[in-house]
Amino acid sequence: MSALTNPSSLLLRNSENLKADSILVVNFVQDGFLSQLQQLNPNSKISAFSYNHANGEFAKNIKGIDVCVSHEITAKHFDLVIYYYPKAKPEALMTLDNIRAVINPDAELLVVGENKSGVKSIEKQFSSHCEYSNKIDSARHCALYLFTEIAKLSEFVITRYHKQFSVDVAGMSFSAISVPGVFNHGELDGGTKILLENAPIIKSGNVLDFGCGAGLIATFLGLKNPALNFTCTDVSALAAYATEQTLALNNISGKAILSDGLANVTGKFELIISNPPFHTGIATDYTVAEQFLSGAKQHLTKQGKLTIVANCFLKYPPILETQFGTYQTVHKTNKFTVYSS
Repeated sequence: MSALTNPSSLLLRNSENLKADSILVVNFVQDGFLSQLQQLNPNSKISAFSYNHANGEFAKNIKGIDVCVSHEITAKHFDLVIYYYPKAKPEALMTLDNIRAVINPDAELLVVGENKSGVKSIEKQFSSHCEYSNKIDSARHCALYLFTEIAKLSEFVITRYHKQFSVDVAGMSFSAISVPGVFNHGELDGGTKILLENAPIIKSGNVLDFGCGAGLIATFLGLKNPALNFTCTDVSALAAYATEQTLALNNISGKAILSDGLANVTGKFELIISNPPFHTGIATDYTVAEQFLSGAKQHLTKQGKLTIVANCFLKYPPILETQFGTYQTVHKTNKFTVYSS
């Protein structure tokens, strides 16, 4: 039995609110909550939705739960929606609109989150969309809210949330499309900018853009050289969707796939290029980057290259040395370093 996170514990101690015929859990986490919800509702239809592919893979192992990983919720007719509040407010507002388009007329909505995620602003954000809201519990730095008599939305159209923006970097200009919840939504981040200014010149072949975000790296390289073919991967369905929009907008040949690390990546590449994700909490988490770097080598052709950008404080050189034997520091500022192997 997986341990419970604090938001899940708070939900389960309000188990009388967790019963309905048709339940949707949105933005769930990798813990024991879905299994326990199932035990509370043995005869109900329970669906679990996430934008995150890794969370989806986790939930697929739980019997009796319909799991969907996508950029939008399309299944309908839910009596109860349980929403784990995300860190990004624009994402929350978009998801709440999506939820309003898929619920039954008398549905209830429970929103749970850690106080530091900004969940306390949910009542204000949602007050114009429902008749009744109530903070029903709080503990362990988390809060739980109940909303009823919710105004339904006739349909959810994700294109309304597209943010088109222009990218100007290294003598190139192009337009890109992002949606809420995508890394650095609606702008070129500093690390990727330095990576593109120091990107290797490659004549032809296959390129892997790992952790693709809104597809800026692939689009930049593809506009410079139309002979390249791109595979873009991300763990986020919102990022994969945004990348597809950006590639299409710029007529770039490529596809976006959902993958937890390199798990769903096949084939070999002339270039693997990335601004790899890392998490800084109390401790810096290298897991994703380490797994990526240790797996990257087997996806490179004999002459293939790996080029990444990283915050200067991240200790990538020893990892690169272990995996590739040697590496070059292509460019360094006081904030970022571009490495090549």
